[in-house]
Amino acid sequence: MAIPSTVLAAGWIPFVIVLVLVLLFSTVYIKYFMSKYDSTVSSTLSSIVALSVTLFTTALVPDWANDSGTRQSMESSVSIAYYTLYGLISFCLFILLPFVYFFYEEKDEETSNKARCCSAFKFTLVFLILAAVLFLIGAFVPKKSIPKTNSTEWEKVKSLFSDLASNDGEDALSFIISVLSLIGMLALMTYTAYGMSAFPMGLIKGHSSAKKERMSVQSQRSEVRDRISRIKDKYSGRNMSSRNRERVQDLEESERLMERREQHLTSKETSCLQKCLLIFRPFEVVFGVVFFLVTLLIFVSLLLTNIDKAIPGHSLGYKYGYALPHRTLPNPVDMVLVFCQEVFPLDYIMFSALVVYLVFCSISGVRNIGIWFFWLRMYKIRPRRTRPQGILMMCMILMFIMLAVNIIIYELTPQYSTFGSQQYLKCTTESSSDDCVMTRMTLLLTRFFYKMWFFGAAYYWATWAFLGFMLIGFIVAVVKKRKSSIDGEVDEDDFDESDEELIQA
Repeated sequence: MAIPSTVLAAGWIPFVIVLVLVLLFSTVYIKYFMSKYDSTVSSTLSSIVALSVTLFTTALVPDWANDSGTRQSMESSVSIAYYTLYGLISFCLFILLPFVYFFYEEKDEETSNKARCCSAFKFTLVFLILAAVLFLIGAFVPKKSIPKTNSTEWEKVKSLFSDLASNDGEDALSFIISVLSLIGMLALMTYTAYGMSAFPMGLIKGHSSAKKERMSVQSQRSEVRDRISRIKDKYSGRNMSSRNRERVQDLEESERLMERREQHLTSKETSCLQKCLLIFRPFEVVFGVVFFLVTLLIFVSLLLTNIDKAIPGHSLGYKYGYALPHRTLPNPVDMVLVFCQEVFPLDYIMFSALVVYLVFCSISGVRNIGIWFFWLRMYKIRPRRTRPQGILMMCMILMFIMLAVNIIIYELTPQYSTFGSQQYLKCTTESSSDDCVMTRMTLLLTRFFYKMWFFGAAYYWATWAFLGFMLIGFIVAVVKKRKSSIDGEVDEDDFDESDEELIQA
């Protein structure tokens, strides 16, 4: 049956618009943080592609599902789009980003591009072997078989799973993505949980006064100069001890850092743009309060969904991935999205705003915390100062986070995520499959959660941990003092020449 043009327009036009916006956002974001003095075309393009592909998967979540007869072709197309995007995510995580990262690491004036490619490929081969192992495990690991249609188990799941059939290739890809999403949940607990409090609280608190900071730095710098003078005067005409020589070197390095801070603060204090931005300070506080309320709304919605699943008899239990056939407790976010379906395309706008907010919170968390390897800080994320390796690592972390965000979105909006944008029918799990079709995202998740319940249960308990880390992040964000007015602009590892160029710019 041919799909009416109105159906195609309603289903694909919003998606195409989102794709264009995702590409623009990814390009601007990567260019904003990429170092102006240490960037390469390969790392920039790879980062943009990786970030865009990850955001595309979320854009497919509310795929329109109204009539199974006219939607069969579209549902098939959306499924293919999901598999393609998830395949591209696997390609980026296991091949593209590692190869570009190690290719840049081998950068040397005496090393040819051919030698760098060979060296980068050797390291990338480890990731390829890991991907192959995960693929084989996903294809051949024992899974729960499809229940018979006349069995008691089928009565439990028939209203939730519209189609349990899949092949080994689909299961293998689902296994890889589930493993990556589980890793993403760890990043979500670390970065997004903190960012959801730090982002709005940062807007509410604002930045410190550049004038007060400059005066404080001048005072500290004067004290350091006095200490250096006292040490040097003590050894006037005599050789300085190695201990005091090292101490003087440390103090002189500290003074140079303070001098650079003072230069940036003076530039910030006299900047006309900064003076004009003071006018918008009240709006910044208002947006901060609004975003904090959004964070609170998300927290309450996730909490109610998890409590709903924890109540005996509400969910199907851990052996079914804590699937929730019927929402019993109210879920504010889900209720708002379902209500907004009546005014097209208001639900798309609200859903996109929700995803964008989670993305910005994740970005805020990564920028505030930085990239660490256990207790060692690897890279700092700073505007126009982030090294290419840091950008690639940041994109890898954001890819993991966005995979986990797809799970959180399903937890946050179970009704809306399950049936997408229903403009004419209010669908539930009891609705006929001829009238309501489950979104491909929900079908992929619930089908795999049934076959391998461990992942569904792990995501459920990880959501509880995410809520706990949100509370901890809120306490830290409240206690933490205001950011410096030149936050991220001055670091002891920066070159003086780059500081001067930025100030002049």
